[in-house]
Amino acid sequence: MTTTTGPTAVTGSVGVAHTRVEGRDKVTGAARYAAEIPFTDLAHGWLVLSTIARGRVTSVEAEPALAMPGVLTVLHHGNAPRIDVHYQGLMGSPDPVVGVFQHDRVPFVGWPVALVVAETSEQAREAAETLVVHYAQEPHDIAFFAGRPGSYTPEADGMHTEKGDLEAQLAASAHVVDAQYTTPEEHHSPMEPHAATARWDNGRLELVDSNQGSNWIADELTKVFSLEPGSVRVRSEHVGGAFGSKGLRVPQVLAAMAATVLDRPVRVVLTRRQMFSLVGYRSPTAQHVRLGADPDGRLRALDHQALNLSSTVHEFVEPSAGFARPMYDADAHRTHTRVVRLDVPTPTWMRAPGEAPGSFALECALDELAEKCGVDPIALRLRNEPEVGPVSGLPFSSRNLAACFEEGARRFGWAERDPRPRVRREGRWLLGTGMAAATFPVLVGPATAGVTAEADGTFTVRIAAADVGTGARTALTLIAADALEVAPERVRVQVADSDFGFAMIAGGSMGTRSWGWAVTAAARELRDKLVPGVDIPAEGITAKADTGALLGTLTQKERHSYGAQFAEVAVDVATGEVRVRRMLGIFAAGRIINPLTARGQLTGGMTWGLSMALHEEAVRDQATGAPVGPDLAGYHVAAHADVPHIEADWVDDPDPDDPVGIKGIGEIGIVGAAAAIANAVWHATGVRHRHLPIRPDRVIEDGVSEDRVTAAGGGSA
Repeated sequence: MTTTTGPTAVTGSVGVAHTRVEGRDKVTGAARYAAEIPFTDLAHGWLVLSTIARGRVTSVEAEPALAMPGVLTVLHHGNAPRIDVHYQGLMGSPDPVVGVFQHDRVPFVGWPVALVVAETSEQAREAAETLVVHYAQEPHDIAFFAGRPGSYTPEADGMHTEKGDLEAQLAASAHVVDAQYTTPEEHHSPMEPHAATARWDNGRLELVDSNQGSNWIADELTKVFSLEPGSVRVRSEHVGGAFGSKGLRVPQVLAAMAATVLDRPVRVVLTRRQMFSLVGYRSPTAQHVRLGADPDGRLRALDHQALNLSSTVHEFVEPSAGFARPMYDADAHRTHTRVVRLDVPTPTWMRAPGEAPGSFALECALDELAEKCGVDPIALRLRNEPEVGPVSGLPFSSRNLAACFEEGARRFGWAERDPRPRVRREGRWLLGTGMAAATFPVLVGPATAGVTAEADGTFTVRIAAADVGTGARTALTLIAADALEVAPERVRVQVADSDFGFAMIAGGSMGTRSWGWAVTAAARELRDKLVPGVDIPAEGITAKADTGALLGTLTQKERHSYGAQFAEVAVDVATGEVRVRRMLGIFAAGRIINPLTARGQLTGGMTWGLSMALHEEAVRDQATGAPVGPDLAGYHVAAHADVPHIEADWVDDPDPDDPVGIKGIGEIGIVGAAAAIANAVWHATGVRHRHLPIRPDRVIEDGVSEDRVTAAGGGSA
């Protein structure tokens, strides 16, 4: 045993930039991801996906594949073990696509129809590519558009909110905006593909995968395979991006299924093309916004309606209209969400679900209203700041959006902006600036954490958090160090093991807030246990905390992060090319734990917003129902050359109801970014673009020609 003086009075780690604690491992290759961890006697599975959009499988010619070198088995609906997907898990009922090979129905192109397992991945792939599957094909329907027949209002809370007489207030308004906006299908495209390896060890199923919550996946697999609680262990030490896509997916289920059949470890890794069918995506949206205002821009009416699609087998809602609910006050206020079920894969959560597409529509509509009223876009928004939640009537925990506007305008040079469109020019480039507001709800979930004082004077934190590339380990290290009053170098954080107990998933910008709360509580309890001068035994002294009961005492409030996005663009009058020259985001997002990784999160989100505005657009072939170009060559994302100088910063905004002051930053960076760019394109060209992405062909078709510029008398900057 070693004598310790206990924690020393070292504080102030939170808020100080700190390099990632696992950074060296990642850049040297020592950090291994789900598909890289070795297993003895490992077999490899390769998926075969349907080539029809609707129908059923009539037969699978497995015998020729089974005769190929190294092939161990071919699983399909005719021989697969029975599993259960009719349950309610942490996030509701699962997408039936994870109920693989349980029937012969095919509801969309890319539905799993077989898994070939072989000694090597090359053997499995060769056999999978030769496997013949026969279908009975049926007519399919994938057409999505505004006003699509057959849509309905989901039964979930918040799908329809209304106060006041909307039509009367619109009729009484001096200025009205009535416009349709659309956003396309978009995909997560994390660098690391989805992968899982499963094996049985002494009657317990062990899984190594890439996920957003190891407890979540362990609980789901327990239900899927009808196992006893505690009989599944899931680990996911390093994750190469997730963005909402890495929940329970086909690889985990198939790896476990094949490991059960073969009684040996099995690994299943999705290809990039398979990810376009099996891991979800952001639904396209069709949004209708109506705004009515007095001459000075005060809102009398706000109506935000949104339509998204889902699959025929599972309902997913992209709650775009929800963005309007906490943002602006109006005498009459309505938000409404509708869904249409089509023969397509099920969408899922994607960074800032709802808020990302919803902010594009509403923040562009606000810009149009500002133009009609002759009011500065920032002044218009400030004029409609609510005192309480516009729909809920609840008080705000804090609302520092105005501070974001003020600081952003100062640093961006907004005061020098000529509000007239099409007046700045450099050669063939038209220049413009735009802005938009951002918000995302502040959420928190229960978590358990354990903190151990080790005999060598260090401290070990164990929590089933998921570090999906955001720097969660480092943030939790700083939080624990401050709670223990020690230097960060004395703290080691272990994450992503379901055996550590329940912890909320990494999603909804609530990971660090949820985990930090539990780590703080456990660390403080441990401090009370330690006595200076008393020996710590070899096994250490541990304290644990569970925040479940504590969170139930939180009072009801409107809790949100906020931001102000600014962009400057240049538009080529000859080619229609749009170049973003600079972006600035100022955020009010709670206490910032690690400025280094936080700034990376925010600028990463803003870059994604640029990509959303100008590039990202997945297209489906109406004839086949399949995605066109389902890879990173056909699905365009912003490359390095597209990304200008991007600056992200924040105002002081600690949450008074959180023990560390955390709100959350994972989503807020993308919200409003596309709208700021679209508004800047209008300012440059005088043409509104209400449909994303703002492609060069659309810019040309909408009239940004040299003749029009000359006729408009556009001058040079």
